Amino acid sequence: MIFDNQYVQERIKKTEKLRAEGFNPYPNTIKKGMPSKEFLEEFAYLKDLDSDEKKDDTKTCRLTGRLKFVRIMGKAAFAKLEDSSGLVQIYYNRDELPEGYYNKVKKLIEVGDIVLAEGYPFVTGTGELTLHCKRFEIVTKAISPLPEKFHGLQDKELRYRQRYLDMIVNPEIKETFYTRSKIISLTRRFFEDKGFLEVETPMMHPILGGANAKPFVTHHNSLGVDRYLRVAPELYLKRLVVGGFEAVFEINRNFRNEGMDATHNPEFTSIEFYWAYKNYRDLIDITKDYLKYLITHLELPSILPYGDLEINFDNFQEVALVESLTTIGGVPSDITSDINKIYEYLKEKHIAVKENLNLGQLQGELFDEFVEAKLINPTFITDYPVEISPLARRSDTNPEITERFELFIAGREIANAFSELNDPIDQYERFKEQVSAKDTDDEAMHMDMDFVRALSYGMTPTAGEGIGIDRLVMLLTNQHSIRDVLLFPAMKPETESVVKNEVEK
Repeated sequence: MIFDNQYVQERIKKTEKLRAEGFNPYPNTIKKGMPSKEFLEEFAYLKDLDSDEKKDDTKTCRLTGRLKFVRIMGKAAFAKLEDSSGLVQIYYNRDELPEGYYNKVKKLIEVGDIVLAEGYPFVTGTGELTLHCKRFEIVTKAISPLPEKFHGLQDKELRYRQRYLDMIVNPEIKETFYTRSKIISLTRRFFEDKGFLEVETPMMHPILGGANAKPFVTHHNSLGVDRYLRVAPELYLKRLVVGGFEAVFEINRNFRNEGMDATHNPEFTSIEFYWAYKNYRDLIDITKDYLKYLITHLELPSILPYGDLEINFDNFQEVALVESLTTIGGVPSDITSDINKIYEYLKEKHIAVKENLNLGQLQGELFDEFVEAKLINPTFITDYPVEISPLARRSDTNPEITERFELFIAGREIANAFSELNDPIDQYERFKEQVSAKDTDDEAMHMDMDFVRALSYGMTPTAGEGIGIDRLVMLLTNQHSIRDVLLFPAMKPETESVVKNEVEK
């Protein structure tokens, strides 16, 4: 219990003393002050004055923010106040605050508290622009002390679990989330400008579908049936195309009950969009345009650093999946179309795979093991086998492959797209294959007869794509764990050792 901590108890006593002195530690009448950045910019000219006293006591400024540092020097004090735009120094003393006020509050208001400071701007002898306070009041009393400043908040797990504290102590991390917000806003604007309509589709599905993934299962009490948190919105978005919407997109969450690592979280954000009378070649073009649009509007260089890598967004590449196994992965070309030889090759490389996989699945295994990590610059891998593309349209020239691509950047999948299968009979047969595979594959899709029925009314030639927003944000902010681009990532349940007080004394 946080209230049992001795340092918290000391702050609770100070809170009670504030009340006893007639000061409300949680007032609700305080209005936001001017941003600290605006204060520093507006009065920067004071530093250039020739006079001995660099100040303007004709101006009155109000600042509000959290105290990050306090130094009491007898009858006066300097402090650092931080708000969402930055950090500014304030000065207050006994003689210029209401009589008796300074002595009452100087030990009761401390680092971590949110305060109001009002006064005029001046420049200290060390050249720092500062607010000289005529008014200094508590806005919110913090009863949990911040981590000791020299060690900060280093524990990664604690930072993810208590993101609010992470942002207080490490305000620079907020830049990643500002950028994330910009990316989502720019994404919406890009597709709206292209004539797409934003829509919302169900989060709880009666049938597992839209992607091969293990779902979260919940129960609807009123209906008395189980529901699946959606693994993808694909089948509902394509129903809208059947109904006559020719360009739709949705930015929202998907849920997959699978492992967690640097690039996977059980709930994640994606954009999926569907475009009538287009095919996967059109999607390659719009994906290039979209990425260049983000780079331009985020004012990023076209050659972007990512850890030790450099990603050249002027150098898009394209290669067929089976071809990539040899040209990029180094797999001998004579084995890539032979099931027995692939199994032998994987065994030689000490790579364990399930038994009885079909050729397409084995080619997918080879790709995952030997190719994916080598795709640094933006690379469209095309021509996926039918066996691992249950919703994609077959190629007219080669019925063993589909009109599909996945985009890889920095060794990670960023997007998945294809010309949509709109033949209801072919779709029905592929669903049947998926159903029969469920004995050995718990990620296989269910039979969705309503979707087959929708296709039976006729869906225009259509192309669709899904882009992982979280991984895209990682890429564009140079972050290497998905947890660093999620405000509240999934975490294991807390234990007593994790709940321990984070203050280091």
